[in-house]
Amino acid sequence: MLSVENLKIEFGAKPLFAGVTFVINRKERAALVGKNGAGKSTLLKVIAGESAPNEGSVNIQRDLVIGYLPQVMKLSDETTVVEETKKAFRDLHKLKSKVRELNEELSRRTDYDSPSYMDLVELFTSESERLQLIESENHEAQIERTLTGLGFKQEEFNRPTNELSGGWRMRIELAKILLQHPDILLLDEPTNHLDIESIRWLEDFLKKSNCAVIVVSHDRAFLNNVTNRTMELSCGQMTDYKVSYDEFMKLRAERREQQLRAYENQQKEIASIKDFIERFRYKPTKAIQVQSRIKQLEKIVPIEIDEIDNSALHLKFPPCTRSGDYPVICEDVAKSYGSHSVFKNVNLVIERGQKVAFVGRNGEGKSTLVKCIMEEIEHDGILKIGHNVEIGYYAQNQAQLLDENQTVFDTIDHVATGEIRLKIRDILGAFMFGGEASDKKVKVLSGGERSRLAMIKLLLQPVNFLILDEPTNHLDMRTKDVLKEALLAFDGTVIVVSHDRDFLNGLVEKVYEFGGGAVREHIGGIYDFLKKKDIEKLDELHTINYNPLDNNEQQKKEVVQSEGRQSYEQQKERTKIVRKAEKLVKEKEDTVTALECELESIQSQIASGETSDDIFILHAEIEKKLENAMNEWENAVEELDKLK
Repeated sequence: MLSVENLKIEFGAKPLFAGVTFVINRKERAALVGKNGAGKSTLLKVIAGESAPNEGSVNIQRDLVIGYLPQVMKLSDETTVVEETKKAFRDLHKLKSKVRELNEELSRRTDYDSPSYMDLVELFTSESERLQLIESENHEAQIERTLTGLGFKQEEFNRPTNELSGGWRMRIELAKILLQHPDILLLDEPTNHLDIESIRWLEDFLKKSNCAVIVVSHDRAFLNNVTNRTMELSCGQMTDYKVSYDEFMKLRAERREQQLRAYENQQKEIASIKDFIERFRYKPTKAIQVQSRIKQLEKIVPIEIDEIDNSALHLKFPPCTRSGDYPVICEDVAKSYGSHSVFKNVNLVIERGQKVAFVGRNGEGKSTLVKCIMEEIEHDGILKIGHNVEIGYYAQNQAQLLDENQTVFDTIDHVATGEIRLKIRDILGAFMFGGEASDKKVKVLSGGERSRLAMIKLLLQPVNFLILDEPTNHLDMRTKDVLKEALLAFDGTVIVVSHDRDFLNGLVEKVYEFGGGAVREHIGGIYDFLKKKDIEKLDELHTINYNPLDNNEQQKKEVVQSEGRQSYEQQKERTKIVRKAEKLVKEKEDTVTALECELESIQSQIASGETSDDIFILHAEIEKKLENAMNEWENAVEELDKLK
């Protein structure tokens, strides 16, 4: 379907990438990965025909339809949501005419055995199948299903698009592309503006689709669920792995080890050649050998190692003061805009040191509650910020709030204080802004680079309460991993608003679900939450019909008594019980480990020829103890699972 041959792109003295060659076949779903700035978005633009390469070619089968969703789009329309989406079918009459013309040409031709006739048959078959696919269902039903899957509510279908945010308008563009049933789908960061439920819907859609897919995404779970091939842009070259993303990471680690060994051997060889040249440069009897070594040195092609892996990318939040026991307490908090109620009767308590997630469909109030906590907007009800709480806030548009006329270095220099100012260069280097990159103007940075810079600003603040609103948008995999590692080590309190399941997994211990004007608490991690929704036979959160809240006392009572509303004493008692259960599991696990080691030692003695009665008796006793210990450990784990 698609072949790329020896593609080369240059924006300066050094090519962005060169020699890129690959083939995409029907139904293949490939992930295009690499560090920020490696050229992923540029490559998609070239394939889509929006940019021209310096060298090489992109060959696409005749009359194939390409659907391209760029990372950033310039949108200007004055229609409603459903009217704009209907534009996906505006070329339908062209397709009908084309199929009709192909059919007429086939009826006129008599060279049935010629290659051109067979090509014509294949084209007619392909276009007829597309036409049948588009016409097979009612367009209204297709539009409704697609828009609903991407998070729109039915009452929003007739809303003017110029009232929507850029993220929601991007969803409309994605819906239009999906409804066209393209042969090849190019998606550049499609999950950046989608919530968890919409991402899962998109995953199912792509897995069932017959089109080929090339996707750029920093959502590891999305890539694992959708793709079966991984193409990496690194050091200006492409490496193709015919495996899923997780398997690619393992193979890549092995390949990097080989690269490192080859690099070290090459450095030894270069050092040896240079040493020979220096020792015998001025000896006439060695002139021929010296010249030979110089030519040999010139022919050596340096082995490159990916810059990301060479970066000492480690984050550590600065020391901060201890906050009160309850950094945030909400009592019957509500927020409305005119007659529209975003949420009401929100009751939650976040304890010091807890890491929690805010999830739910876009527009259900996650960022609104965050703004209430930050005192950026007014609200009804009581919202208390605990004693000695110092908040560090990363907003969705934090990267766009940077001064575009400042350099990277100046941006950080203006917020750094004390001794940390002496380490600015080191910090920037850790975030891949080393060398000349620190002197770049903010306005020339990519979205990912701006996000990293905004994150550095946050990290320099000594805070004990972090609120992160979509912090992983535009961050590459490595940077997300390091940020997650730093948050796990952070001893303060964290609220994360995110749709990135992989990032939230293992990080948060509680999930607050926003929907239908209410906020519901779920104990456990993000996958516990998703599993629970499935157990309740709710395939996706976007299918939940939350009852809108009114003044009915019974309904208000149900909201107040929603899951997880507990008094301080109940929460403290529950925490003690859970910690005690965790301690018991650890003790039982240590006992099992010790008995396994003891049993292994006895088995080694028996294997070496020691066959006394005492050792066999001891072997039986240890086996019995191990069996009992395993049962006790399993019971302890089961009890802990019930508590959680």
